[in-house]
Amino acid sequence: MLAVVGVALPLGMSHWFAANAVVPQFRALWGLSPGAGAWLTTIVPLGFVVGTALFAMLNVADIAPARQLFAWSALVGATANLAVLAAPDFSSALACRFLSGAAMAGVYPPAMKMIATWFRERRGLAVGTIIGTLTVGKAFPYLVHAIPGATMVPVMLTGTIMAVLAAALVFLFYRDGPFPFASRPFSWGLVASVVREPRWRLATTGYLGHMWELYAFWTWIPAWLAASALARSAAHLGRGHANTDAIAFGVIAVGCAGCIWGGLASDKHGREWLVTVAMAASGACALLLGFTFGASWWLVVPVALAWGWFVIADSAQFSVLVTESVGEHAVGTALTLQVSLGFLLTMVSIQLVPVLVSVVGWQWAFPVLALGPAAGIAAIWRLTGLKRLPRPG
Repeated sequence: MLAVVGVALPLGMSHWFAANAVVPQFRALWGLSPGAGAWLTTIVPLGFVVGTALFAMLNVADIAPARQLFAWSALVGATANLAVLAAPDFSSALACRFLSGAAMAGVYPPAMKMIATWFRERRGLAVGTIIGTLTVGKAFPYLVHAIPGATMVPVMLTGTIMAVLAAALVFLFYRDGPFPFASRPFSWGLVASVVREPRWRLATTGYLGHMWELYAFWTWIPAWLAASALARSAAHLGRGHANTDAIAFGVIAVGCAGCIWGGLASDKHGREWLVTVAMAASGACALLLGFTFGASWWLVVPVALAWGWFVIADSAQFSVLVTESVGEHAVGTALTLQVSLGFLLTMVSIQLVPVLVSVVGWQWAFPVLALGPAAGIAAIWRLTGLKRLPRPG
C-alpha cells in the first residue's frame, strides 16, 4: 500500500507545475507580461485553497471513502489540465488551472489519511516517503521540458496521462489498512472543534511557516538559476548555458531523499526535533543562496541542493503532527483545513518574489523566505512545551 500511494500521489499531482515549466511559451502565445504569466502558477494554489476549504467545511474527507475521493478527483484534475491546451485565451486557461488546483484538494489530504491507516509506529517514515515521491512528481515537468525540443504540448499532456494513471492505481489496488479512521455524520461544528485544539493550532502555525518558504522556492528557483547563469555568462566567468531546467529538476527532486531522511529522523528523534532542524537549515539556505549568485555551478548547485533537501524534509511531519493532535473522527478535516491555510499563504509569498526582484534583483529575492522558518520554529517550540503537559480531562 505504501508503494501504491507513493506512486499514485506524485502521478496525481504532477500537473501542479506543468504550466509553470512552460510559462515563457504561454506568455509568447498570449502576449503576457511576467506578472500575468505568474498567475498560471499562482491560480493553482488558489484553486487548491478553495477546494480544500470547501471539503473541510463539508467534512468531505471524513465522510467520503478516501479511495473513491482520490480517484475521481485525480480524473477531474487530469481533464482540467488537458483543457489548458485547448483554451482559446488566457482567461480560459486560468479557469482550467483553477479547476486543476481545486481537484487536487481531493488527492493530497486523502492520501495522507490513506497511508496513516497502514502505519502507526512508523507513520513519520511512511508519510515522509509518499511526500518524497510527491516532490519528484512536482519536479517532473521540468525534466520533460529539459528534453531538447519539448514544447508545452508534451509537458501538459504528460501531466494529464500521469493523473489518469494515479486514479487507476488507487481505484484498483488501494484498500484501507488495519488502523482506519472511523467515518462520522456531517457536522457544521467539526471545523470549529478542530480549531479550538491548541495542539492543532501550533502544529498548523509551524506548517504555515514552512509553506511560506516552500512553494515560493519551488516556483522561482528555476528562474533564479537561469538568472544566475546569465549573470555568470555576462561577467565572463565561464560558460553560462547549462540546462537550468535539468538543474531545477534535481534541486526540487532531491527533496524526495530529504523527506525519507526526515521520516527516519522524526521516528527516531521526534517530530518537533526534525521540523526544527529542517526549518533552521532551509532558512539558512534562503539567506545564503544569494551570495552564490553568478558564481560557478560548483558553488551554486550544492547550496541549492541543500535547500531543496531541507525545504521539504519536514513537510510530512507537519501532517503527522496534525493526525496526532485531534480525535480520529476529525483527522481528514484537520488535514484538509491545515493544507487549505498553508496553500492560501503560498499565494502571498509566490507573488511577493517577483515584486522583490523588481526592487533588489534576483540575487536578493529569496532572503525574505527565511521569515517563514523563523516563525515556524517559534510555534514548534511552544508545541513542544505544550505536549509535555497532560491533556485536560
